[in-house]
Amino acid sequence: MSEHNSHIEHAHEEHHADMSKKLIWKVFFYLLAITCLEFFIALALVYHGPLEKGPLVNFIYIVLTLVKAYYIVAYFMHLKFEKMGFIVSTLIVFVFIIYFIILLLTEGSYLGIHLNHVFG
Repeated sequence: MSEHNSHIEHAHEEHHADMSKKLIWKVFFYLLAITCLEFFIALALVYHGPLEKGPLVNFIYIVLTLVKAYYIVAYFMHLKFEKMGFIVSTLIVFVFIIYFIILLLTEGSYLGIHLNHVFG
């Protein structure tokens, strides 16, 4: 029984051996740089600068947020070190959630437009 537990502990240590302090700080500074870039875009380029709010700025924010989400999920939630089957099943769920959010937003805007004609 103790051999089994030591094998599990050894496998657990190998599993997280790739997460060194150096890598954690590296990912932290990537996330910090992306956040600083988002603030620079929001405060310098949009609020006081040449960019106006619109689809381009929204697209940039969404891409930067997805990059940050990748780093958080991959490294801090250790998904990068998991088996491929678990990653695929997690991504499928994520895609369905995004799909349902898009459907709800589309349906909500449709109802908002057409119910204003009925009640407004």
